[in-house]
Amino acid sequence: MKIKEGFLYETHMHTSEGSACACSTGAEMARAYAESGYTGIIVTDHFYYGNTAVDRKLPWQEWVERYCLGYEHAKAQGDKLGLQVFFGWESCYSATEFLVYGLDKEWLLSHPEIKDATVEEQFQLVHEGGGMISHAHPFREADYIKEVRLFPEYVDAVEGVNACHSGRTKKCHGHPEYNDLAIEYAEKYGLPMTAGADQHITDMIYGGMVFPRRLADIHDFVRAVMGREALRMLDGTEKWEI
Repeated sequence: MKIKEGFLYETHMHTSEGSACACSTGAEMARAYAESGYTGIIVTDHFYYGNTAVDRKLPWQEWVERYCLGYEHAKAQGDKLGLQVFFGWESCYSATEFLVYGLDKEWLLSHPEIKDATVEEQFQLVHEGGGMISHAHPFREADYIKEVRLFPEYVDAVEGVNACHSGRTKKCHGHPEYNDLAIEYAEKYGLPMTAGADQHITDMIYGGMVFPRRLADIHDFVRAVMGREALRMLDGTEKWEI
């Protein structure tokens, strides 16, 4: 089934400049999303202690500059194509991962303490900066994940739908039950939900969130999520119609 109402945003995707597990550059990803009818994307490359593509031996300022290249290349391409490109990141705590939205490169440069912050400290720092945290794929099972750990008191939202779990392309894991558990978890604690494809390559999965309006910027995205404005969360089983 094809769907076409509203404005479609990808909230969880990676670039090869920032994520070691990604296969496509920021510019390539932006082109793929623009051609697939998305209004906007949020680049959420793996952060310092995650599967980053940037050498951790670099000084903090240089590390941040290189880490943000995937976003910057996607943004430059998106600007040419009419695709909105916003910045975020995916932090990692021994394979428990969080999507951080609402902050920018300048904030990272002036807050090197975020690198070694605990889950609790991350929540405080991100909130002080005006950002939001969504627990990424909280019930995913994989070789690199030793245990499922939940932190309902230290997140603002839950990634209720990760299309990489339920989508029909060859890049998907085939475990929609992970999403079922995530939605149940969010509802139990009254937390808003995000939805994304967790895309690492230009072979489109068609995940994301459909909003009734075009978002102004990443801060507007945060407001829209917290205000539960989304019309739909796409799980990769439907294709967006251009």
